[in-house]
Amino acid sequence: MKDQTKTFVFDTDSAELVEKHIAKYPDGQKASAVMPLLDIAQRQCGGWLPREAMDHIAGLLDMAPIRVYEVVSFYEMYHDKPRGKHELRVCTTTPCWLRGSTEILMACEKELGCKVGETSEDGIFTLSEFECLGACVNAPIIWVDDDYYEDLDPENTRKLIQALRKGEKPEPGTTVQRHKSAPAGGLTTLTGSGG
Repeated sequence: MKDQTKTFVFDTDSAELVEKHIAKYPDGQKASAVMPLLDIAQRQCGGWLPREAMDHIAGLLDMAPIRVYEVVSFYEMYHDKPRGKHELRVCTTTPCWLRGSTEILMACEKELGCKVGETSEDGIFTLSEFECLGACVNAPIIWVDDDYYEDLDPENTRKLIQALRKGEKPEPGTTVQRHKSAPAGGLTTLTGSGG
């Protein structure tokens, strides 16, 4: 994988989104669109931001390029190096850890053949640890691209990775019988008609 491209321009679909985001801000304030534009560029570039993309955004927003680099280096969601097609972020904060995130992380490493911070040999997955995904009630959790996969165990983690590797997109959310963040097994209180 090469580290930088020679040029960057937004493709037709991305350019349309860029214009919509820039239009949200008053004259003289278009630099406020930097974060959504970085997200659009990163998606267009396959999960990372080459220097040329950051420079292009700086030009569109009349910003010094260093200001765009600062945003990219500060926020974890932006990447200035190539990544896998899918980014698997395993939550390892206390609630997930108590519910087995260590085993989830080990299952990921075994299935992917890479360690945390690495990209799988086939270039499909980048594995990382993440602190608190904010869905503790459904722990343990993996954040894949834009979706949360919840209530995981090592076996359904391996199945998730295998499905993604085949190009499938499993239904995000809980992997057990629960409705959103309701208790597993269903409601246990306030189940009557209330009369």
